[in-house]
Amino acid sequence: MKWTRALHHLEALAGECTRMHELPGNISPLRVTQLWAFGKVVEERADLDWVRVALSVDLPAGDVPWLSMPRAATHWSRAARLKEPLHALWRSDRAPVWNHFIVRPVLLWSAADGIAEEAFTALREDKVDSVRIPAPTTEELGERIGDELAISLRAVRGRVQNYEKKRWSPGKLEPVADDLWSVTHGYLDLLDADPRR
Repeated sequence: MKWTRALHHLEALAGECTRMHELPGNISPLRVTQLWAFGKVVEERADLDWVRVALSVDLPAGDVPWLSMPRAATHWSRAARLKEPLHALWRSDRAPVWNHFIVRPVLLWSAADGIAEEAFTALREDKVDSVRIPAPTTEELGERIGDELAISLRAVRGRVQNYEKKRWSPGKLEPVADDLWSVTHGYLDLLDADPRR
């Protein structure tokens, strides 16, 4: 996909974030509060396969462990028409959005301020460094990963218990197993990225 097309997808998603935020809570119970772009789309003007975004939500950090989807995320994604080539990672708005994978993201939309026109202008004018958040130090990254590891480990333990309860019960096991897989995958990814190891 051309870079300009990727930018179009980001602009459309920012508009959808605005629309979704204006819906009543009973229609859209998951409240997305920030849209961030990161990865290749903010690093260089080149063709790309994916447009990576992070969606911060109004939930405690413990409810959004790394590489997991919070409750109602699928509903929100469908309603906001979030699909390929957009690839979203979910984050809590009560913790930093950045980590070892989300490096120097750009805030494109927030519930407080709406669409960040200056960020889109900077992207178009190839001045994106002016709107990217600063890179963390090695120490800051280690602390951030340590915080996320603690959240992820609690999530893995909770999902294992949930899986055990559901394993021999009637009903589909797949959603419970998928949830366990996602938090386990997130925990292992963080463990591999920890600069303190």
